[in-house]
Amino acid sequence: MQEILIGLVVALDVVALYLLLPTVKQRFLLSLWTALLHMLFPIIGFTIGSMMVALLMQWSNVISSIILFFIGLHLILSTQNRQINPIPVSILAISASLDTFSVSVSFGMLNLQKYLFIASAGIWTFFLSYISLTIARKGQRKYKGNSLKWIAGISLMLFSIYALVNN
Repeated sequence: MQEILIGLVVALDVVALYLLLPTVKQRFLLSLWTALLHMLFPIIGFTIGSMMVALLMQWSNVISSIILFFIGLHLILSTQNRQINPIPVSILAISASLDTFSVSVSFGMLNLQKYLFIASAGIWTFFLSYISLTIARKGQRKYKGNSLKWIAGISLMLFSIYALVNN
């Protein structure tokens, strides 16, 4: 269950970003591309995280909790002074998905269910990306997504503390 919730939390960051992009013409393609990358980067991250467990078995829980905590903190701090410049769809999808790599390294170190998280992250990201791009296109820009970044950041920080305390 936690893998499904974390997949949703990871997708919230993309929603916050994509709500600011009213002029994206290829919404479906961008949503699909971002969802696929939200699945690819965790595969790489889980692999590296699993290898790190073998090397750092005694410290993996502490390290992964610290990584998750600082990713959550980064999400919260990134709500300040954001500027969006027009960039290609592929670059936008990659930059919106890179954080799933670092999150999944932590999950690989915690030995969570890899495929459940990957499927959850991809499905949530696709649907939420498309919905947020559609909302942004319709001109409903009064919402800037900061609260979603705060929710995602605090959720990752709380999960990191939970993982640290329960191991």
